[in-house]
Amino acid sequence: MAKINWKPGTMIYPLPAVLVSCGETPDEYNLLTIAWTGTICSDPAMCYISVRPSRHSYEIIKRTGEYVINLTTEEMARATDWCGCRSGAKFNKWKETGLTPAPASFVKAPIVQEAPISIECRVTKIIELGTHHMFISEVVNVIADDRYIDPETGAFSLKKADPICYSHGHYFKMGEPIGKFGWSVEKKKRTKK
Repeated sequence: MAKINWKPGTMIYPLPAVLVSCGETPDEYNLLTIAWTGTICSDPAMCYISVRPSRHSYEIIKRTGEYVINLTTEEMARATDWCGCRSGAKFNKWKETGLTPAPASFVKAPIVQEAPISIECRVTKIIELGTHHMFISEVVNVIADDRYIDPETGAFSLKKADPICYSHGHYFKMGEPIGKFGWSVEKKKRTKK
């Protein structure tokens, strides 16, 4: 098997395909599709999004210092893609996609009502990196849709939510689980004879 060198690029795939909602008032609410997002700290809970300064939402997030990361589902895939292809400066993305803005609990930006998980964020730092600027943020609240909560465990069920991810210009459904954290080192339970 041969290995091939490619020029430097962003090859960490797949990534979550999320809708970021922003704005302080209904007349400026906007949606932005982001794949460059992730967790950066667990205590305090922190995450980031990277946004091109030319995007309509960039100035809204920079000015307000708040946004919501909304996880997406297979059912939301078309709207997710559409919001990444059209500018909020020219379109009301909520009306065009049929998605519903709903009040967040701690930030002024709305959540996407149809999202299985909405993560409310406050910007703590902006790092200008080149083509994109990274908004490092503290998670101030997480809103989960109870349709996706397993009644036996109280845990969020990825399988029920059908989240989508993004890889090299394509959207994909998530596959079947292959194990939980620590399964590779977990001691086997002995069966009584």
